[in-house]
Amino acid sequence: MTEKYAVVVIGGGAAGLSAALVLGRARHRTLVIDAGEPRNAPAAHMQGYLSRDGMPPAEFLAAGREEIARYGVELVRDRVVEVEKGEDFTVVAAGGRSVRARRLVVATGLKDELPAVPGVAERFGRDVLHCPFCHGWEVRDQPFGVLATGPASVHQALMVSQWSKDVRFFRHTVTEEELSDEDLRRLAAAGVDVVPGEVAELVTEDDRLTGVRLADGTTHPRSVLFTAPRAVPQTGLLERLGAELHETPFGAYPVVDATGLTTVPGVWAAGNAIGFAEQVVHAASGGYRAASAIVGDLLMTDLDAAVRRQSPV
Repeated sequence: MTEKYAVVVIGGGAAGLSAALVLGRARHRTLVIDAGEPRNAPAAHMQGYLSRDGMPPAEFLAAGREEIARYGVELVRDRVVEVEKGEDFTVVAAGGRSVRARRLVVATGLKDELPAVPGVAERFGRDVLHCPFCHGWEVRDQPFGVLATGPASVHQALMVSQWSKDVRFFRHTVTEEELSDEDLRRLAAAGVDVVPGEVAELVTEDDRLTGVRLADGTTHPRSVLFTAPRAVPQTGLLERLGAELHETPFGAYPVVDATGLTTVPGVWAAGNAIGFAEQVVHAASGGYRAASAIVGDLLMTDLDAAVRRQSPV
């Protein structure tokens, strides 16, 4: 017979593990199915998480897996390929395992699609970065470059000027007409130099970034490059369940309430599955909120069923 769990958590990052921890401590039989592809895997350290500042992401996840195991939570390395909603949810993994669950937590995150410039993907998470709050302190006061991926990259260039006063904004494929007068005035006020021309490649020496080379052959010495990847939300499972999505500048994400409950009864979402800007600390918090809401939901559902059974016909 198909195994039945109170909750199946899809995704074993900060959000999924946090939800699993709370559910396990609440004595609910919980299964985590994790494909093992955390968004922050390229980073050597994670920053800004109180008491865990500077901790390697892999170490953080390993500690989380140890913690949930103490409460009987099961974790399997696999990828969920199908979910169906009936009286319960049926969850099917790529390896062939099929389980049932009364509730779901979807913490499948998102993927970052990087600009197709030679050297960017290879150095992402090292000296090619996307978030100054994650990495700004570690690279402070170095010569920064910002590789534009669209007009919104102006905001990124303005933000990183908080950590360095030597910032060059490489327009790349963004035309001069796409930048407003206000953009240019703000960049000038922040001391950011605007560099026209398409970027051809990154220059490295001794396995470190040393420059940005344009298509015309000119090279700008830089030791750090910020860029904004295109966010690709991993919402396929939610869409198949019929969850309502809403469009944002960073992709389509599920409509959720304050606890992460989607428009599909019994399905919660957390972490980067609900938004581009969810840092590790936010993801962990979201997983906690979702799990605590599920505990209350299951309790009241069972109590209401008991009351109906005791009531006279």
